[in-house]
Amino acid sequence: MDAAGSGAAFTVSVQTADFDIGAEIAGLTEGRGDIGAVVSFTGLVRDIAPEGEIRGMELEHYPGMTEKALAGIVAEARARWTLSGVRVIHRVGPLAPGDRIVLVLAASRHRAAAFEAAAFLMDFLKTRAPFWKKETGRDGQGAWVDARESDDLAAARWAR
Repeated sequence: MDAAGSGAAFTVSVQTADFDIGAEIAGLTEGRGDIGAVVSFTGLVRDIAPEGEIRGMELEHYPGMTEKALAGIVAEARARWTLSGVRVIHRVGPLAPGDRIVLVLAASRHRAAAFEAAAFLMDFLKTRAPFWKKETGRDGQGAWVDARESDDLAAARWAR
């Protein structure tokens, strides 16, 4: 999906399939002499407990609404920074510890805009993107994960 309606350099995807980070960076930068920096963030499913208590997680979303929300977050980043491209991929479905769950690429002429935009995008993906996360323990029991106050505090730093 083209985020904010202008060019393939600003895209979001919600998918079950894994992604290739190198291929995504190459796809964003190929033939682009105007890009001086690409900042990437890759989020992984982690086993939260030191004893290895999390067997996996499942992410659910509302198709259409989720992509629209992600495109809106990208549009906000574009309004704040001069960006050459953005690529956001967020996975849904069942995932195991170690699986890639999210990729954010922010490209710009200069590194500062790319760094700031990538941080902004992740903070708002954590707080505004409509995903529902259920963690499954070693016992097979699942529990829905509540929003974290620390994520809200991180997003609050971007208030204008």
